[in-house]
Amino acid sequence: TIDSSIGPILADERRMKQILANLLSNAVKFTPDGGSIGLEVRGDAEQNLVFFCVWDTGIGISAEDAGRLFQPFVQIDSSLSRKYGGTGLGLSLVLRMAELHGGGVTLESQVGKGSRFTVTIPWRKALLPGITSFNAQGFPVLPTSDTPDLPALSAPYPGALLLLAEDNDLTASTLADYLRALNYQVTLVKNGADALQQARQQLPALILMDIQMPILDGLEATRRLRDDPATARIPVIAITALVMPGDRQRCLAAGANEYISKPIHLEALAQMILSLLSSG
Repeated sequence: TIDSSIGPILADERRMKQILANLLSNAVKFTPDGGSIGLEVRGDAEQNLVFFCVWDTGIGISAEDAGRLFQPFVQIDSSLSRKYGGTGLGLSLVLRMAELHGGGVTLESQVGKGSRFTVTIPWRKALLPGITSFNAQGFPVLPTSDTPDLPALSAPYPGALLLLAEDNDLTASTLADYLRALNYQVTLVKNGADALQQARQQLPALILMDIQMPILDGLEATRRLRDDPATARIPVIAITALVMPGDRQRCLAAGANEYISKPIHLEALAQMILSLLSSG
């Protein structure tokens, strides 16, 4: 549900996507089958604030545990960690990224009834390229027809085989659907060991390698690809869910050609793939 008075706002696009993806992922993870989740965006013109609220009807959080929830590397219930996985960093990163925008995060929750996480940031209006004003409903006034169109994304390598190593089913299906829409062929695997096997058998044009995978992680899988003469020259794009200092350097040191973080900007990924295929 989005407040119609809110047009484009000035914010860090990648960080806001990370905030929302993290909160929505938690809502899905901790809401049993048959439950509900939602995203509400509303503005307060008087206080110049925008609120992003992610709510769910999941397991909820006690008042005692809520006070420790945003501390780094704290997981309030080890049994939940074993069942659902996680690093204990997610909500502390959400809070830090909200604070870097000049905002913050609040939580309302009841055990067994669900939670509401609200991210608040300053409401700074932003104009997009070619847009000079907003109408009375808050929507941007589109540029006139004499404004040149942006170039369309195309795939000059139709049918090229891409190997996607990703253990998250939703991420894997989203990426695979998008890449197939660009006329690539896509082979999916869920761990680094299978990625090595399929890379040697199929010799794909490019590999998309998630870093955090079971059995064999993406960094070690990439190192082994580089040690094998048959796969040593296949371009690799490393994908990671955690944005930590030194991530890019570690991925490149392991042998990756490029690095991209989640949530993935699909057009940026497509351009990265095109660049690597062209240079190969």
